[in-house]
Amino acid sequence: NIQYAIADDTVYILEANPRASRTVPIVSKILGFTMAKIATKIMLGAKLKDFPELKKKEVPYFGVKEAVFPFNMFPEVDPLLGPEMRATGEVMGISDSFGLAFYKAQISAGWKLPREGNVLLTVNEKDKPALVPIARCLENLGFTIFATHNTSRFLSENNVANTEIKKIHEGRPHLLDAIKDNEIHLIINTPLGRDSKDDDSFIRMQAIQQKIPYVTTIAAAKATVEGIEAIIKEEDIPISLQDYYTSH
Repeated sequence: NIQYAIADDTVYILEANPRASRTVPIVSKILGFTMAKIATKIMLGAKLKDFPELKKKEVPYFGVKEAVFPFNMFPEVDPLLGPEMRATGEVMGISDSFGLAFYKAQISAGWKLPREGNVLLTVNEKDKPALVPIARCLENLGFTIFATHNTSRFLSENNVANTEIKKIHEGRPHLLDAIKDNEIHLIINTPLGRDSKDDDSFIRMQAIQQKIPYVTTIAAAKATVEGIEAIIKEEDIPISLQDYYTSH
């Protein structure tokens, strides 16, 4: 496990450890063989060609790794992520579709995505165009959309039904009131950054306290909506790893 840093086109090695990252057992479970065992044999003199399981093959199912963060232990801390390591573990979801695999990974990480209810959308300007298909999908799935002023106006201009909700400084009732009253079941909030003067950090901290699933990137929002759509439309039958290996 090697960590690098690049400065002025020079590559520096920060540290090198004779260990495997936590991703390795996840990948081993997805592929069906123990990578650490193979790596150990290679270090003892075996060759890559001695392991036919390492040959390229098609995997007809999906595996999603999700990091687990201890934000629920620190409810007053803004959960916006930076470059520092905060994850305390990883979990995995596996299924024949990406959506269901993602949904299972979220459950394993402690977030149960809603199948119905109200969604709060508030995103920065650069993310608004990418939000439209996400919001439209939520609308088609039967969710009621609440959005802050600029996001609401943009969605309305793109024919996505929504209800405008006030920010904290715009008077009451505002979005934090709705969150505290359990009127919001999913939050999609892409921040402007750590120095944002808007309500971003208060939204995320309140989401943790109320145990409401929250998303802070458009990529995660797309995956989240795909996961919700999958659990609504697809049959989720528990299958063991061994059955995945033998039946696929």
